[in-house]
Amino acid sequence: MTHATSTTAPETDATPTTLDALVLGAGVAGLYQLHQLREQGLTVRAYEAADDVGGTWTWNRYPGARFDSEAYIYQYLFSEELYKGWSWSEKFPAQPEIERWLQYVTDRLDLRKDIQFSTWVTSAHYDEDRGRWTVTTDRGEVIDTQFFVTCGGMLSAPMENVFEGQDTFEGRIFHTSRWPHQDVDLAGKRVGVVGNGATGIQVIQTIAGHVGHLTVFARTPQYVIPMKNPTYGPAEQEAYKERFEELRSNLPTTFTGFEYDFEHVWADCTPEQREAVLEEVFQDGSLKLWLAGFGEMFFEEEVSEAVSEFVRGKMRARLQDQRLIDLLVPTDYGFGTHRVPLERGYLEAYLRDDVDLVGVKDNPIVRVRPEGIELADGTVHELDVIILATGFDAGTGALTRIDIRGRGGRSLAEDWSRDIRTTMGLMVHGYPNMLTTAVPLAPSAALCNMTTCLQQQTEWISDAIRAVREQGRSVIEPTAQGEEAWVAHHEEVASATLVPKTNSWYLGSNVPGKPRRLLSYIGGVGTYRQKCEEEAAAGYPAFTISEPSQPLVGAAGPSA
Repeated sequence: MTHATSTTAPETDATPTTLDALVLGAGVAGLYQLHQLREQGLTVRAYEAADDVGGTWTWNRYPGARFDSEAYIYQYLFSEELYKGWSWSEKFPAQPEIERWLQYVTDRLDLRKDIQFSTWVTSAHYDEDRGRWTVTTDRGEVIDTQFFVTCGGMLSAPMENVFEGQDTFEGRIFHTSRWPHQDVDLAGKRVGVVGNGATGIQVIQTIAGHVGHLTVFARTPQYVIPMKNPTYGPAEQEAYKERFEELRSNLPTTFTGFEYDFEHVWADCTPEQREAVLEEVFQDGSLKLWLAGFGEMFFEEEVSEAVSEFVRGKMRARLQDQRLIDLLVPTDYGFGTHRVPLERGYLEAYLRDDVDLVGVKDNPIVRVRPEGIELADGTVHELDVIILATGFDAGTGALTRIDIRGRGGRSLAEDWSRDIRTTMGLMVHGYPNMLTTAVPLAPSAALCNMTTCLQQQTEWISDAIRAVREQGRSVIEPTAQGEEAWVAHHEEVASATLVPKTNSWYLGSNVPGKPRRLLSYIGGVGTYRQKCEEEAAAGYPAFTISEPSQPLVGAAGPSA
């Protein structure tokens, strides 16, 4: 998860480091990408801004951070030995255990010797004559690399400075994704949490009752599902490890890269059967209601409303307070049209006397004052600590905060400020030899068990680089026609669903001025994988593989 504020390439006398490939980031994608390219015999190095591996699981160490994918599917599946060499303590482990797992992977694969930590990449400029990238870091280093592979993460560019006056606050202020490594003592403190998305929910339910007083500033109500999180002993660990081959075969083909998939058809069920199915998947205590309930809820208003009302009923029964229900239970968008959080006692936190809920949709936060947070009506909430669970510039922010320049000096930040476009989420026209993971127009931008999708993307990238080298060529780039075909296919699939009708970070709605486009490909993980495989098997028709400075030749796009 490596990114930086945009800047031009610094003047430097540093002797360049020469690489075949530079990997940006050492999280889930970056670690596996580094391993694969090194196995090809390439001279490759990963650059990571944090002081250790883990990506999102290093940065997001806020109270309550944990998986909402089952631990046994959030793993690398390229090595049975690696998979079975780690044992999870519970179904949805917390951040410290996840971080230790990624350190285990790093050490088992002996990756540390090829990772440079505490280093921010500040610029990457493409040299058309040589077909190579010049990358600079905040340390003044210059790297000359043939391939620039970005594994910066889809949620790694935090929305930190969102309110006027944050620098005047006399207490302590934290963004959840920049939580200190040292313990933060909240006991006895007046704490304000801004934001009630998935991260805010984890924080709120964790610190309620452990601070002096908690004030939650909530704008958008969220559908929530209670998490069931059993512990795992030797028997449970052995049981899931025995499923390795099943999971390796199944996960890449499902709609979202989870172990479960949609099995029921709404029209084929009676009202009683529908209720029974909803109850069954709800009681699983996972994301199964969202990802394996009724797929029609993404397409048909009637089904969406029925499923939404089912979840609303569950939430209202727990709250039993009309003011809380009005502020916390969604009514103006459908269940599952954006991120569905799992929670443990989140709604009950608001029933405590030492927790206040402040609705800021109609009375927004206007500024942070030295003593606390001021709302539009002039009310000031005095606080000792402010926790910003204000989200991210998702999908694009990790790269637009770097000064990335492609052909003719074109700027990725400027290109994406006009229109967010990629070719299968794997490359961008105009930026040769820059291969991407977890960027828009692929399932990894949001709608996927991340390890499933990131493994697939890094494997495709590794194969593409191998193909370029085996052909004795040096440059790969998507054609304009190839990119246009993928964007058109993405839009066609997205527009058939209800998801684009909901304002959320899925559409970039949380970032002022960001072009509106569904960030994630919603055609399904299995379908996306098949299209990527077909593209490679056909010899990359949506791409041009060439020598430096050769003009691009028109080509057909990926099959839609």
